[in-house]
Amino acid sequence: MNRHYGLSIAPISFGLLVAAPAHAASMTQVNRSTWAGSASLPSYAQMYVYVPDKLADNPAIVVSAHSCGNSAEGQFGAITKTRAKADQNGFIIILPDNPGQNCWDVGSKQALTHDGGGDTHAVAQMVRYALTQYSGDPKRVYVFGGSSGAMMTQALLGVYPELFTAGAARAGVPCGCWAESYDAGQQWSGPCAGGSVSKTAQQWGDLVRAINSNYTGHRPRVQLYHGESDTTISYKNMGEAIKEWTNVLELSENPTSTETVNSSGYTYNRRMWENDCGYVVLDAWSAPGQGHSMSYEEDAILEFFGLDTAGDSDPELAACSGTGGAGTGGASGTGGTTATGGAGGTAGGVGGATGGGGGVVGPTGGRSSVGGRSSAGGTTATGGTSADGRGGRSATGGTPTTGGIPATTGGTGPAGGGADSGGSPVSSGGTSTTGGISATGGALTAGGTYATGGISAPVNGGTVAAGGGGASAASGSSAIPGTQDDTASEGCGCRLGRHAPGFAGATALLAALLGVVVRRRKRRPRC
Repeated sequence: MNRHYGLSIAPISFGLLVAAPAHAASMTQVNRSTWAGSASLPSYAQMYVYVPDKLADNPAIVVSAHSCGNSAEGQFGAITKTRAKADQNGFIIILPDNPGQNCWDVGSKQALTHDGGGDTHAVAQMVRYALTQYSGDPKRVYVFGGSSGAMMTQALLGVYPELFTAGAARAGVPCGCWAESYDAGQQWSGPCAGGSVSKTAQQWGDLVRAINSNYTGHRPRVQLYHGESDTTISYKNMGEAIKEWTNVLELSENPTSTETVNSSGYTYNRRMWENDCGYVVLDAWSAPGQGHSMSYEEDAILEFFGLDTAGDSDPELAACSGTGGAGTGGASGTGGTTATGGAGGTAGGVGGATGGGGGVVGPTGGRSSVGGRSSAGGTTATGGTSADGRGGRSATGGTPTTGGIPATTGGTGPAGGGADSGGSPVSSGGTSTTGGISATGGALTAGGTYATGGISAPVNGGTVAAGGGGASAASGSSAIPGTQDDTASEGCGCRLGRHAPGFAGATALLAALLGVVVRRRKRRPRC
């Protein structure tokens, strides 16, 4: 027997799709072969899209997921204010559907695995299609829903943080909670729904981070709504979700501020958590005495997404980048100078004209002309490497005076400065255990240091692409996809996970330094 724990939505106009005037926008289904591509996805997954008549350039994208027992059509009728703002401000609405299913699957291993072939993967494919088809803005992708749609929302924020900028969930559960005693036939978790699944904030955060352990980019901001007398999805899940997202977003367990809000006939106790920039990134609305089927606070959701007014930037990312966004600081394969770091080399190598290029900014501000040796790691002002052992040169290597380090004279490999023959340990600013300095300088695994002056974006705020040109701390943009500054202008921190990149990331960085041509794709700022 199916359990239909859906939203009570009134009124829903089911004639919206047939009574539209000529040329007016309407919800339309997208052919599965078009959006799904070659991905192995659930056979029941369907994509509907609402594209306004006046579409913005590089439009924002909003995913709105329905509740248990509902449909894309029912969800379309429940979000009238969102549709009106789409018409006014030109953003796109995606409405996923799962006919024949009771609820969304957010509890299976497939659903909680990045591109694992579950329902979350299907929605991610819809977003990717829309970004390409409509030249959507990858920095402004949002998701919201109620009940099962809220569970999908929190799951997507955990499984696909690189796709979503923010999400709003009404009467949902934390990402990963639905896996407890998951009933695949009904897409239901009795223990989670009943509020008996409890973890520490650290355990919740570790669960989310384990989904994609190499990810260190921007984490989406989260808005939560829940009726305190909800008997379908226990209100205890609100507290568990707060623990999860405060840990993932690296926030205090105590809110920055609180207030009482009266809206749509409800009274809410609202708690807000701000990030280092003073921007609210976790926003929790609790409704005393209210049950499960509450209407959407669409005005507040749209404001949280920054879609209540016309614009071309996400409000959090704009606040976080301050005056030094990618447009002003710039990050190119050979550029990316900083206004706050040390001087670049006077003539040096790939990226080294003074003030105009340069490599990675180390913790003490020095920058090599070749792109990646810090002054703490033994680099001279002109880009050469010191011979005192701190920079990792072997006794046979020699040091050029202008920054380039020929591979033929002691650059890489066992003959050029292993830890036992002249290189110092990574923690002190020298080379890695493979030793030596690579031919183009500054590779993480072949000479660059991570903790004190090499190339780590989470530590220094710089990365290198194709031989120098990491983004500066003031510019707020990375030259390598998937990395971003940890320090924004005006001392405002753009949050990254505090976890070192894995081997794959280090390998990609080394390849870039050795001159491998990598096709660059536009990525949103990791703020």
